[in-house]
Amino acid sequence: MDDFTSISLLSLAMLVGCYVSGIIPLAVNFSEERLKMVTVLGAGLLCGTALAVIVPEGVHALYEEALEAKHHELESQKVKEAETGPEVSSVHEHDHSNLHGYIGVSLVLGFVFMLLVDQIGSSHVHSTDDPEAARTASSKITTTLGLVVHAAADGVALGAAASTSQTSVQLIVFVAIMLHKAPAAFGLVSFLMHAGLERNRIRKHLLVFALAAPVLSMLTYLGLSKSSKEVLLDVNATGVAMLFSAGTFLYVATVHVLPEVGGMGHSHKPESGTAKGLSRTEVLALVIGCLIPLVLSIGHQH
Repeated sequence: MDDFTSISLLSLAMLVGCYVSGIIPLAVNFSEERLKMVTVLGAGLLCGTALAVIVPEGVHALYEEALEAKHHELESQKVKEAETGPEVSSVHEHDHSNLHGYIGVSLVLGFVFMLLVDQIGSSHVHSTDDPEAARTASSKITTTLGLVVHAAADGVALGAAASTSQTSVQLIVFVAIMLHKAPAAFGLVSFLMHAGLERNRIRKHLLVFALAAPVLSMLTYLGLSKSSKEVLLDVNATGVAMLFSAGTFLYVATVHVLPEVGGMGHSHKPESGTAKGLSRTEVLALVIGCLIPLVLSIGHQH
């Protein structure tokens, strides 16, 4: 019951924090220039979050979980017999080499998954006459869908962490999710505003994004049996889920949001020679956006 209460409170905190931070760009009326700056800052936040927060936290959760499992295994083996030192150390090395494999595979699978979702989505949308409108519509859908898939994977990671009853892993995952949920919500809303979506539809997109992680964390926690929890601990499910979500997040940040922002420049007219590229202040906003998650991740200690 204690675990259930904690996962419920963490899920509620995620929902409220994510929605409130996403509403900020909608609550303030920006001029076109200000909106452009906010969009660039949001893009920087998304990219900085993917690289400086999600990937390191996923790796950390992976190793933390492996060390916890190894510690329990060592304790149980010490109780059974005293002479198992050499075997334990060899297993430990083998586990760590496996973990390196988990990191790359999880990231690539997340990235490839979003690539496939993007291609399937764009193949349906590109049937319209105007290719530019089709590309923009596809970009809106894929960006929201990508972040929702990412948030769902975050929820699975938190639910799996809560089910192992390991407080350290649970807190690491929660802090990591909260550190990037707020910038991600802000970045998503500012990107959708720049793409010209109606405010009511933006609120719906934001609500779906905000709900994805809490709902999936509760479902994961409630859906796991005792034996499933032990299996999850053995295969480092929390870290793997976080790294998979990092792969999806990287795809959205680098393939959709950053090129969209980089191409908006000073003018949208094709005949203008300076249509592409950002002004100095926009580049500065992008760099600041990238650095904010880095500063936050350095500032917080586990």
